[in-house]
Amino acid sequence: MTGFFAILDDIAALMDDVSLMTKVAAKKTAGVLGDDLAVGAKKASDFHASRELPVLWAITKGSLLNKLIILPFAFLMTAFVPQLITPVLLMGGIYLSYEGVEKLIGAIFHRHKDKKEVAAKVLTKEELVAAEKAKIKSTVLTDFILSIEIIMLTLGTVKEEELVTQIIVVTIIAIAATIGVYGLVALMVRMDDMGYGLIERSKRKGKFFKNLLSISGRGLVWTLPKLIQLLAVVGTLAMLLVGGGMFVHNVEKIHDFFHNIPMVVSELIMGIIVGLITFLIVEAVKKGISFFKK
Repeated sequence: MTGFFAILDDIAALMDDVSLMTKVAAKKTAGVLGDDLAVGAKKASDFHASRELPVLWAITKGSLLNKLIILPFAFLMTAFVPQLITPVLLMGGIYLSYEGVEKLIGAIFHRHKDKKEVAAKVLTKEELVAAEKAKIKSTVLTDFILSIEIIMLTLGTVKEEELVTQIIVVTIIAIAATIGVYGLVALMVRMDDMGYGLIERSKRKGKFFKNLLSISGRGLVWTLPKLIQLLAVVGTLAMLLVGGGMFVHNVEKIHDFFHNIPMVVSELIMGIIVGLITFLIVEAVKKGISFFKK
């Protein structure tokens, strides 16, 4: 019996450590989780209403699969080749910065052109399915990069703890990130349906509740497109901040160069610089390939 109670005591102590370190890790990763929410909402909001929840479920499954892929490699990397962590983070920073700059350039220079093209072209069912799959793939890929950042930050928080504690804490944060982020995204994109539901219910109520429900419903319907527009801006900004932040926080010379500049500003500047350089290289490669194909 003494051995049994000793085991229970060890388990209780482990759970206390896990609880404490999970709270610390959640605070450390809160910024990236916020960026993940903005990016996820931005990318997942461009679908037809009837396809929003199926698409979000596909993205959620992809996000969970990302975590299942990343977690074992993260633990092995931390244990055997920790020197690879920084290069992996920087590669993610390049991708996020590039995508942020690409969206920014598209919004500035191609907005009216894209609207005309969308208005002029009617997509077939097969083209709509292909476009949906491409958007899901892009969202899952971006989630993969942000998941690496979240997991690496969490590992950095618990690196002094025992291996069992590391595994439990990082796994909890990874799963909570997916469920929390895409659960909130699902609520956001269904705001208009909730609004229309309230408007419909208001027709069967008395005057006071009729006005209250009607105003609330119309408010939700009005808010959704505004929220989507805001998230589009925040999502692009988030990609630049997270991408630039990977360089500012992981490259000593860059960190020292921006030493006297506010962190948010330095991350944004670095994200734009890295993204713009990558964008120019990618465009040059595309033109080179196109030239040689002729």
